[in-house]
Amino acid sequence: MVNPLQIISLGAGVQSSTMALMAAHGEITPMPDAAIFANVGDGCEPQEVYDWLEYLKTQLPFPVYTVSNQNLREEQLKLRTSKKTGNVYARTLIPAFIDGAGILGRKCTADHKVTPLRKKARQLAGIHGRQCKELKVIQWLGISLDEIQRMKVSIELWQEFRHPLIELRMTRQDCLDWMKSHGYPAPPRSACSFCPFHSDKEWMRVKASPEWESVIQFERDLQAIVDKQTGTARLSGLPYLHGSRKPIDEVIFKPNRRDEQRDMFADECAGMCGV
Repeated sequence: MVNPLQIISLGAGVQSSTMALMAAHGEITPMPDAAIFANVGDGCEPQEVYDWLEYLKTQLPFPVYTVSNQNLREEQLKLRTSKKTGNVYARTLIPAFIDGAGILGRKCTADHKVTPLRKKARQLAGIHGRQCKELKVIQWLGISLDEIQRMKVSIELWQEFRHPLIELRMTRQDCLDWMKSHGYPAPPRSACSFCPFHSDKEWMRVKASPEWESVIQFERDLQAIVDKQTGTARLSGLPYLHGSRKPIDEVIFKPNRRDEQRDMFADECAGMCGV
């Protein structure tokens, strides 16, 4: 039996970055065969995320592959026409808050992180066809001890998830301390600038960033497509990026707010967002 490939699911966040760099230093073994970064599309994450990725490439002794499945922002705003009925509808991708009640279903992580990562891992492992019953890939996920609830077990027979930071009992703060002690700068936070799962503290950071105006425009564009839909799979009300269901530029953010935003870690899909 050939040893399975050791592949890192690489985000730009501190946990994922620390895991990759610890492997480069030989502190986590075996040495990975590759790392894969899923790019959700230009204009979705801050430029500092992409700058950090380029920096990481210069620090890692194994190849880093970037994969993508179209642009998340553009896909969310795209209107589609049903081949069966001719109705116009918008596909649900991000978990925006709906005016009245509830939130939209969530497909962003699955479609724009998990799927392209899995596809590239299968390619690197030489897996063809739908069925593969032999373990081919050990996928490393950057989940720290304080996020242990995000751990999941792979449903694929060819793939096994590994959580090196949890094996080492490392928290996010431990990762920051490791980076500092080894002379590395603190990585940026890796998440879409318009993610509805942001805490108020994170929204305050986004508001102070160059991405803020584009976030305001994205929400307005998202709301504008509601009136253009004629299909049954339509948005049932105006979508908002904040749980208060107010325009994002009118929200007064409170860093200690605990009741309105969803818990991102509780809903995260196997740590693929790289936060």
